[in-house]
Amino acid sequence: MPADAEIFAAATPLTATPAGPDRSVDLRALMQNWPGPALLLTIDGTPADQNGRADALAAITPGWADDLCRWVAAGGPQVDPVRSLPVQTDHGPGVVEFTITPLRAGDGLLLLCLGRDATLERRLRQALTESRQRYKDLVDISSDFAWEVGPDGRFIFVSPAGAIGYSADELVGRDPVELVLPEFADQPLPFQTRDPIERVEVWLRAKDGSDACLISSAVPLPGPCGRWQGARGACRNITEARLKGMELARARLREQYLGYIISSTRDDVDPARTLEIAAGVAVNATGAEGGRLFARLADGYREAAGTGALPPAVAERVPELMQRLDTQPLTSLSDEGGLSLLAARTLFQQEVNGVILVWRTQPFGSEDGGMVQAIADHVGVVVAQARYQERLKTLSERDELTGLLNRRAFLEALDHRLLRKSGGSALLYFDLDNFKAVNDSQGHGAGDAVLQAVGSLLTRLARPGDMAGRLGGDEFVLWVDRVTEAQALSVADRLLREAAALLRPLSAAPELPLGVSVGVAVHQGGAGAEPSQRLVDRADQAMYAAKRQGKGHCALAPAAEAGAPA
Repeated sequence: MPADAEIFAAATPLTATPAGPDRSVDLRALMQNWPGPALLLTIDGTPADQNGRADALAAITPGWADDLCRWVAAGGPQVDPVRSLPVQTDHGPGVVEFTITPLRAGDGLLLLCLGRDATLERRLRQALTESRQRYKDLVDISSDFAWEVGPDGRFIFVSPAGAIGYSADELVGRDPVELVLPEFADQPLPFQTRDPIERVEVWLRAKDGSDACLISSAVPLPGPCGRWQGARGACRNITEARLKGMELARARLREQYLGYIISSTRDDVDPARTLEIAAGVAVNATGAEGGRLFARLADGYREAAGTGALPPAVAERVPELMQRLDTQPLTSLSDEGGLSLLAARTLFQQEVNGVILVWRTQPFGSEDGGMVQAIADHVGVVVAQARYQERLKTLSERDELTGLLNRRAFLEALDHRLLRKSGGSALLYFDLDNFKAVNDSQGHGAGDAVLQAVGSLLTRLARPGDMAGRLGGDEFVLWVDRVTEAQALSVADRLLREAAALLRPLSAAPELPLGVSVGVAVHQGGAGAEPSQRLVDRADQAMYAAKRQGKGHCALAPAAEAGAPA
């Protein structure tokens, strides 16, 4: 036996012993019964025998045995007892894998080469490899990163690309809970899931400090005895799509709110009602705790509508906000008590005519400012309408010269007062003494000045709940609410004295002093109370009785007769 054959035999000892006395018959039977191609080669690669399946393979793939023989002759079996050869099969290219076993035959050494069709196995292995690569490619394409956490909840694997600005190395070993935005920390997280989940959103803080929305699918990793051993999943960054969706939703919501204001402006004839709606919309749209709408007048701002109690801390900052809004369209403040204020000015024909103010304990965001500004852009017209309607109402109810209630408005208001039918009150009816002489000698301009002075006097004398009016010409009335007869006469006496002091310097001549004559009619109230016109008539008659006593006097009207006709 050659030296290299002895080494090979020693390295691969023959331990099996043939069962029959004729060794060659046993080998031939083994080869013939082998389900694949089988060959018997000498140590130098010379063919000694082969079975029929080897012959059939040679017919399909000529030269395959030569490749095996050359490999054996080159000492290949000493390195690896298995040799794979490419062949042709009935189904296309394939692989036959030969296992080389040394056998002693007399004084020599033979190599038994038993082959098996490894085509299916190779194809399955290749398919599995390709499947794994395909899965990896799909994960990389469909997600920003794949991940796995261990039993301690920390990342033990992150796909090489990393995520949300972090590299894979920066994330491995880190607790993903640290990345979750605080406002979402109490929600179920895919990194801690105990059940399979699909398409669950989670908001994380990116490396650059921005908010990132990821949609994640994950499965838990069970361990021994069903204990949780971690989880694995894949995430895809949908921040841009989510932010666009949120912006679209805000835009739609803004359109709905503004449409509500516009429709109320069109359909509701009462601008005050529309202002209340606008204030409510501003509160709802920003999640505020309360809001106010102020209209700008010649002497400053006046509250026109609102919802929610106005905290003292907010009221104190209103002047500061108004001052800021003179130079900027939108402003915000925060006070020491934790309240945040947001205000926007309203415009009409490029002039500031009002302010929208909202407040809450949480800070306002940029989207809140945009919403309030959009509302303010539409409310400016409503504020102008409300002011115009209020002006029309004032013109219809007030005497243009004195600012007092005119005859119609005073009598209507008096009707409402008398309907209350409770408590004593009094009506003071008076006209001016020697007023005609002022008009005749000094002109109607001087007469108008006298009337305006009387209007100012009555405005000063009237208490809250009282009413003053000009019935026409130089005839005036003052309703004194909730007084006794004695108190009413006291008010009339004061009126006489103050009118004399005020008007005498405006007299036409010393011998024709300006003054007033007052008639007082007391109204007792209660069931069956007299109507307003009868009350006015009684006061008028008392005024003429005062004149008969001499100018500058006061007279009390007789009490109303019970059951007297209107």
